[in-house]
Amino acid sequence: MNQKLVDEEIEKNLTTLTGWKREDQKWIVKKYRFSKYLDGIEFVNRAAQIAEEMNHHPFISIDYKLITLRLTTWNAGGLTGLDFKSAEEFDEEYSHFT
Repeated sequence: MNQKLVDEEIEKNLTTLTGWKREDQKWIVKKYRFSKYLDGIEFVNRAAQIAEEMNHHPFISIDYKLITLRLTTWNAGGLTGLDFKSAEEFDEEYSHFT
């Protein structure tokens, strides 16, 4: 799951996700909106727990009620299946807030 994906695999994986975009060839990025600031903070805490369990940590940006997650696999030099699995897990967690 930690093997770097080629462009065709990345594009195929992106079609299975909603709202995730490829950025700078080695990132996938998604912005999550919340109606309340503390809901966003709770989501960040839950995302952090998921990241710990998966041992795969996103870059997290908190901008009031907008949370941005950025994923890449540093030791592979780009995107891997682990990034897409993490994205699925974060999306599942977000579904509890909508």
